[in-house]
Amino acid sequence: MPETKAVPPSWAAALRPGSASRPPALSLRDAAPALLGYVAVRITGIAILLITASVTGKDGMHRLSGRWDSVWYQRIAEHGYGYEVRLPDGTLHSDLAFFPLLPALERGLSAVVPPLGVAGAGLLVSWLASLAAAGGIFAVGARLYGRRAGVLLAVLWGVYPTAFVQSMAYTETLFTALAAWALYAVLTDRWITAGVLCIGAGLTRPVAAALIAAIGVTALWRLVTAWRGGEPLRTHRRMMAGTCLAPLGWLSYIVFVAVRESAPFAYFDVQAAWNNRIDGGAALAAFVAEQFSHNVLAGLGLCAAFAFLFWVVWLCVRQRPRQPLPVIVYCVVVVVISLIGSGYFGSRPRLMMPAFPLLLPAAVALAGARRRVVPAVVVGVAALASGVYGAFTLLGSGPP
Repeated sequence: MPETKAVPPSWAAALRPGSASRPPALSLRDAAPALLGYVAVRITGIAILLITASVTGKDGMHRLSGRWDSVWYQRIAEHGYGYEVRLPDGTLHSDLAFFPLLPALERGLSAVVPPLGVAGAGLLVSWLASLAAAGGIFAVGARLYGRRAGVLLAVLWGVYPTAFVQSMAYTETLFTALAAWALYAVLTDRWITAGVLCIGAGLTRPVAAALIAAIGVTALWRLVTAWRGGEPLRTHRRMMAGTCLAPLGWLSYIVFVAVRESAPFAYFDVQAAWNNRIDGGAALAAFVAEQFSHNVLAGLGLCAAFAFLFWVVWLCVRQRPRQPLPVIVYCVVVVVISLIGSGYFGSRPRLMMPAFPLLLPAAVALAGARRRVVPAVVVGVAALASGVYGAFTLLGSGPP
């Protein structure tokens, strides 16, 4: 049976209520190839990690659930907020830097299934969320460029260079699941659903600001278009309600920290103590300059990597048929937020991982390959490379 594609003539048509281009609802059967492919590449990554850990005498599973941010989330799940660490240089790291949804789910799941423990609950939440994320990514890709492209988009996300984080007790999979399905809800004109999902995303990671922006900009464009066309704005009440819901999760946590610390900008002060502040890219530029001073080739390599990133963003903006407005806004803002912060350089690829639309040009190109073996080879090589890099990083000393 030939593949049923859903390629709207323009992103404007994709956002019109009742558009004739709207495809039938996607089912679990439709998503099965994407989910199975995603599971296959992630099992490959975990297998490489466990084999390497066994050879080197290390505990591979502990690296997934008991290192770095995972430990902070587990402490919040067990004891609530209030833990602080004073570093030798005098800076104070507070657990208020971490958003509450993941530890809340860890605590609830470990209470329902005590043998899991908080660490096991964190892994289970992350793994289940990764499947939900793969399903949402497939749904967005299939909506825009056909089911084959949707399958490849989900699988390519599973072989992203820092995809090992998708198997850790981290928030990336939970956030991406909420964001992907929220974008799909906007694309299918389900604004209340989008707003509710965005509330959850806003309780998961601060980069929910990108999703809030995507929903808000799209709604504003729709309202302006309706006003210019003489359309009554009251017909967009559900859209306006969903848009108003969208920032409530993110704002509620910012207010919670402000009230707890008796300071209106306390959350941002907490993040600054972790060296996470918006500096317009100054820290990133300084890091690149430092690499040039130590090793010119390293500096050139970094510049090449950023040139490649900007080229991919440009491909997304210029892709035909064009990516819809909410998808583009979300993707670009996630990338920008990841670049203009002052945080640790090595974490930036991980911070960009929720920007799955970056992979759309590659997914569409592979979907159109004349030889069906080409996507399999590309995905297989990428899965092995991603798995090796993940094992090297997790079994090493540096944070992801």
